[in-house]
Amino acid sequence: MDPKTIEWGKLDFSYKYVPYRFHRHWKDGSWDPGQLVTDNKLLIDEGAVCLHYGQEIFEGMKAQRSQDGRIWLFRPYENAKRFNASARRLLMPEIPEKEFVGAIRQTLLANEEYIPPYGTGAAMYIRPFMLGVGENLGVRPAKEYLFVVFVTPVGPYFKQGFKPISLKVETYYDRAAAHGIGQAKAGGNYSASLLPLKNARDEGFDEVVYLDSIQHKYFEETGASNVFFILPDNVIATPKSDSILNSIVRRSLMEVARQDFGYRVEERPVSVDEIGTFLEAGACGTAAVITPIGCLGYLNKRYTFYGDGKEAGPVTTRLYRHLTALQVGDIEDTHSWLEEVH
Repeated sequence: MDPKTIEWGKLDFSYKYVPYRFHRHWKDGSWDPGQLVTDNKLLIDEGAVCLHYGQEIFEGMKAQRSQDGRIWLFRPYENAKRFNASARRLLMPEIPEKEFVGAIRQTLLANEEYIPPYGTGAAMYIRPFMLGVGENLGVRPAKEYLFVVFVTPVGPYFKQGFKPISLKVETYYDRAAAHGIGQAKAGGNYSASLLPLKNARDEGFDEVVYLDSIQHKYFEETGASNVFFILPDNVIATPKSDSILNSIVRRSLMEVARQDFGYRVEERPVSVDEIGTFLEAGACGTAAVITPIGCLGYLNKRYTFYGDGKEAGPVTTRLYRHLTALQVGDIEDTHSWLEEVH
């Protein structure tokens, strides 16, 4: 892929090879220095713990250019903290936050010409991950670990861009068990979502939103993002649960809503019984930032929101424009969330 011939505005959200990725190996209680490599294939033992027992974690981030061409990361140290929280939950070695962010900077600068230009709607997606590797057979933590950072230029997560999507409220399958690893960004949480997502798409929905695994009454998250709901009287409610991912975009969004726009933010259990009170709804995460939810399908009934579910509501639009403008430096970063890559 030649960066000189890429049609940046036509990129989809898919993997594309770029020249460099960062590899670092942990063994005998310590990390090696790490290095950039060009091979995008991994050679691991057939008994690796990641292959048989799911000892794998990852993060999702983006780098974007501002109008003057500078490169920015959005709250990367929060990703580093979450990565280490996932590592602790799965008994994997932690990586010092500065070294985690340093590996990302190194990978981005090595592939700088592939970082999309400002105003194209594209970004450089960043995927740091860690695998339990080495020879193994029994159910136990690995004796060796591989930390990798790869990057790839991407377009919008949803092909339609910032337009409403429809979600099926899943009443049978669970994304994660109560007191399980739902709060960790582990691959197993996402593999569990594949079948329910296929079923939902076969029924005409774009995504699935899960309920709690005990009562099947309270909203949790979709297979790939957190959710929020706009209620009357300038209230924004977002689910609170110990089994959903602690989304950095969601926390940022709620802080912007509260501090910059004066909304009352409620992080609490949100019941499916409240669907009829929602004025707007949205999904939020690194890949899509914010996506309006136009429709929720629950128990064979479809509930639509602003503009009969065909338009993004004013609150969701306002928050989306503010957060995306902040991420590329179009407005002042009053929260000190941006980190320049140079």
